[in-house]
Amino acid sequence: MTGVQRFFLAGLLLIQAIYHGSAASYDLVIYGGTSAGVAAAVQARRLGKSVIIVSPDKHLGGLSSGGLGFTDTGDKSVIGGIAREFYHRVWQHYDRPEAWKWQKREAYGNKGQGTPAIDGAQRTMWIFEPHVAEGVFEDFVREYRIPVERNEWLDRAKGVKKSDGRIRSIRMLSGKVYRGRMFLDATYEGDLLGAAGVDYTVGREGRSVYGEEWAGVQTGVVQHRHNFSVLSGKVSAYKIPGDPASGLLPRISPEPPGKKGEGDKRIQAYCYRLCMTDNPANRVPFPKPDGYDPGQYELLLRIYETGWRETFDKVDAIPNAKTDTNNHGPMSTDNIGFNYDYPEASYERRREILREHEQYEKGWFYFIANDPRVPRETQERMRQWGLAADEFTDNGNWPHQIYVREARRMIGMHVMTEHELLKKRPTPNPVGMGSYSIDSHNVQRYVTAEGNVENEGDLGVSTRGPYQISYGALVPKSNQCKNLLVPVCVSSSHAAYGSIRMEPVFMILGQSAATAASLALDARQSVQEVSYEKLRTRLLQDGQVLERP
Repeated sequence: MTGVQRFFLAGLLLIQAIYHGSAASYDLVIYGGTSAGVAAAVQARRLGKSVIIVSPDKHLGGLSSGGLGFTDTGDKSVIGGIAREFYHRVWQHYDRPEAWKWQKREAYGNKGQGTPAIDGAQRTMWIFEPHVAEGVFEDFVREYRIPVERNEWLDRAKGVKKSDGRIRSIRMLSGKVYRGRMFLDATYEGDLLGAAGVDYTVGREGRSVYGEEWAGVQTGVVQHRHNFSVLSGKVSAYKIPGDPASGLLPRISPEPPGKKGEGDKRIQAYCYRLCMTDNPANRVPFPKPDGYDPGQYELLLRIYETGWRETFDKVDAIPNAKTDTNNHGPMSTDNIGFNYDYPEASYERRREILREHEQYEKGWFYFIANDPRVPRETQERMRQWGLAADEFTDNGNWPHQIYVREARRMIGMHVMTEHELLKKRPTPNPVGMGSYSIDSHNVQRYVTAEGNVENEGDLGVSTRGPYQISYGALVPKSNQCKNLLVPVCVSSSHAAYGSIRMEPVFMILGQSAATAASLALDARQSVQEVSYEKLRTRLLQDGQVLERP
């Protein structure tokens, strides 16, 4: 090499260093520290690949460590691989006497969703405290020496650098750059896939798109007890009952709901899965949120006036006298209609939405515990509860992760629909299984033609047993990105995502995605070119379940 050539090469390397920063390069860069992200990272390390988790969050595990301890399992027999190992490690924790600080193990018993929470025969435990789950995820990354960059936010406008159909690097708002041969979007929002120019959708498809019975607007459908039709009487939507001129009560949309079966851009409601306790030694009273307005809960009073008394029907017991508290009823912890722009919103706007959701939900609990108009028996019972003092200690005992039930959904090589879930047609190239019902929370709260209030969007449709999830749902179309896998915001319809969106499934798909990335690296192929037979063989070798036992 001549001196001139060396000069130009040095200049080129300098330009690249400036362009990319002093970034190290990895076989696999995972954006997002959710349960799927951690499972993927563990699998990559087991397969001998270098990997890094770059996470906008400080805490690992997403919802699994963020309050959703009453796991939505469905058929546990199809949960294998690293996902089952996670629940085994939870069992190992609770197998120690010192784990039961606030409650005797015998007092907790075998509470769970139709099957034992503590499964001694299988050495698994499916229901747990938030901090225990986070500890398991932290153990994983420590044991496998997985580097984790926390509080790093993708520059969604111009932080993804691509060439020849591949992502080469991603840059954070901090200026940090991460280069990789393969990338994985493990976020609940699908921010990396969106910034990479991959096709996606937000909202509900109409029936005409995929021919699904449960697609689109679902007016008149009542499948859970989260609608006003379950009440003993009608509830007027207006401030003065029966008088439209008085205006609508708060938290009711003035927009028409749309025709049954037609698509829209609305998404199912979010909430925080609250960890509460009735143990006075570990209880923090429900805080009064900034800007608290009791007028926001006038609708709840009218619900109580009908005789409704199901406030505590989804206060599910987890160990140590705590709960995973979820939405239940016509007006509960779900903040219906206030999240529509969240999936594609700026970070600033998302923070506004999160603050609004936190204010609403904190206010809901404070209102029930303190407003004198609440039925006495309900109020007295609520006052026995509070936030668990030993959970989320760096966030005022409030969950650090909101339940993003859906956001972006990729439109990839294969789109999962209700047809595969209901076994109306076969699933090509399965890489994991799900089994939970097609479950959508309410999407909107509207005014009926008679002037009454109603909710819409709630679904609870059985899949009639486990179903397979296609590898094609994890990868973009080949002309859009050749080295990206997406195990959370998978390619699926709104209806299908209602079942796929469960935490055990995310861990399953994270492991499968990392396995595919490894095979693609070894064969110097795109993710679309991976041999399914080789992928299937490796997944089965590593404990994944691809067919119903």
